[in-house]
Amino acid sequence: MILYSFRRCPWAMRARLALHYAGCAVQVHEVAMKHKPAELLALSPKGTVPVLDTGSVVLEESLDIMRWALAQHDPQDWRLLDDPAAAQQGEALIARNDNTFKSQVNLYKYAERYPEYTRAQYRLQAEPWLAELEGLLSGRPYLLADHPSLADAALLPLLRQFAGVEPKWFAEAPYPQLRSWLQGWLASDVFKAVMAKTD
Repeated sequence: MILYSFRRCPWAMRARLALHYAGCAVQVHEVAMKHKPAELLALSPKGTVPVLDTGSVVLEESLDIMRWALAQHDPQDWRLLDDPAAAQQGEALIARNDNTFKSQVNLYKYAERYPEYTRAQYRLQAEPWLAELEGLLSGRPYLLADHPSLADAALLPLLRQFAGVEPKWFAEAPYPQLRSWLQGWLASDVFKAVMAKTD
């Protein structure tokens, strides 16, 4: 199996997380986005990453890759099969992360390109989401259970990106549970493994 990836891309990052967690034997091909390989474009003409070629099927979306990986092996029940209501809640969180929060992160990170508001104002627009996640983490180490779930892994890369825009602000912001959750993931063996440089 081959995964076409770009190390810092949040969507590729979460695909690698799920594949590594599930123990899938996959070769990761790092793609130079300005010089996309012909074999990637042959599999997926849109030319974005991640793309997983399993040998029998080609998956072109990060969530599809994550779900495929978890269907192969899910030792900690990231799919929350034991709690369908929590699994449904997780799907709703992922949808908001991938749409609303994705746009907010983009505006916040590249505020100079969008001078309608200041970076601080863009940050303020995202804070209700941070507060909601902080509430979910009250009294437990992960968003929806006492163990990681698909939602935790899917939300992680964009939250990492958001926290990195103004690290000092994030370190002092009133979201200690969210900060601890993020730091725990970043220090984890699975995250370190998928972020290791391959070239």
